[in-house]
Amino acid sequence: MLLAALAGLLFMSSCETLDQLTRALMNLRRLQFRLDKVSDFGLLGIRLSGKSALTDFSVAEGLTLVQGFRSKRLPAELTLDILVLNPNDGSGGSTKTVSTLTSLESRLLIDGKPTVTGNIDQPVEIPGTGQATTIPVRLSIDLYEFFAEQGYEEILGLALAIGGSRGDAPRISLDTQPRVATPYGEIAYPGRITIISREFR
Repeated sequence: MLLAALAGLLFMSSCETLDQLTRALMNLRRLQFRLDKVSDFGLLGIRLSGKSALTDFSVAEGLTLVQGFRSKRLPAELTLDILVLNPNDGSGGSTKTVSTLTSLESRLLIDGKPTVTGNIDQPVEIPGTGQATTIPVRLSIDLYEFFAEQGYEEILGLALAIGGSRGDAPRISLDTQPRVATPYGEIAYPGRITIISREFR
C-alpha cells in the first residue's frame, strides 16, 4: 500500500514537472525577436555615426583606413540592438510570465554570409507586458578577413551602409538559438531562428 502511494506521488510529481516544463517551452516559443538597429559602429577606432560616403572621412582617418587595408586588418566593433517581445501577458488564455533570457548565442550574417559569433553579456528579464525589450549584442569582426576580395572601397561602402548614417539593417541578420531560465534549469529554443529587421520572428 505504501509503495503504491509513493509510486502515485512520484507519478503525480513527474506529471507536474513535465507539465511545467511543457508550459516553459511554450512560453519560450512565444517569444518574438526583431533586429532594431546597429549602433556604436567603429572601424579601426573611427566612429561611422553620421558618415555616409568616403568623402566624410578626414584625411587622417582616410590614411588610417588605407594603412589598415594594406596591413590586411580592418577590425570593427558594433552593437546590434535586438527587440524581444514577450506576448505572455495573460490575455488570450496565456499565463502572464516573465521570461529570463540567459543566452542569445548568435552568428552575424552580412549579405547572407556567416561571419562572427556573439552573445548577451548577462541574463535579461523580458516582462510579459506585450512591450518589446531592447537587448544589445556586442560584436567584433575583421571586415578584411571576410570581405577582402571585394576591395578597399567596397569594404568601406559596406561598413558605411551598415554602421553609417544610412544604417542599412536589412543587409544583416542573426542566426541564433535563445535560451531561458526555468525552475529546472536552462532550456533552449527548439531549433535556431534568424532574426531580421523587417519583422518579429
